Amino acid sequence: MPDVTLRPARGGDAPAIAAIWAHWAATSTATFTTDPPGVRAVATLIAERPVFLVAEAGAEGADGICGYATYAPFRAGPGYARTMEHSIHLAPERRGQGIGAALLTGIEDHAIRAGQRSLIGGLSAENAAAHAFHLRHGFLEAGRLRDAGHKFDRWIDLILMQKMLPRAA
Repeated sequence: MPDVTLRPARGGDAPAIAAIWAHWAATSTATFTTDPPGVRAVATLIAERPVFLVAEAGAEGADGICGYATYAPFRAGPGYARTMEHSIHLAPERRGQGIGAALLTGIEDHAIRAGQRSLIGGLSAENAAAHAFHLRHGFLEAGRLRDAGHKFDRWIDLILMQKMLPRAA
């Protein structure tokens, strides 16, 4: 892996995170959102989420934030309290360098320590790279929702992938 440091996100990281999120929202179906959150909304998510990690590139993060990972409850209600849905996005030029894997490991470790039972990934069926990434990291396809997303004037299936987590030692 390149020279990258993982750390908890801070409110001041919101502009960089919002920029990465906005890139994928505008250019791909990696997210079905077409209106990504702005800086203030991202700062709120950082404060409210159980975990929100960033990857900083370069010596002591001198090159800035190149990716982020977070999770939140899969659905509302106490019955879903131990099932989390995660999100990982990288700056486009930083894909394929092991940063996503490091971020996933970071949030998985947090989830295990927090007593979570599973992580869910909701993936665009068009995102073959994300599907392969999740399979490599122990996720299994749990279901497919046909035409669940609509973006760029087309309907897109949503693939749900799940990884069961071990109990904390």
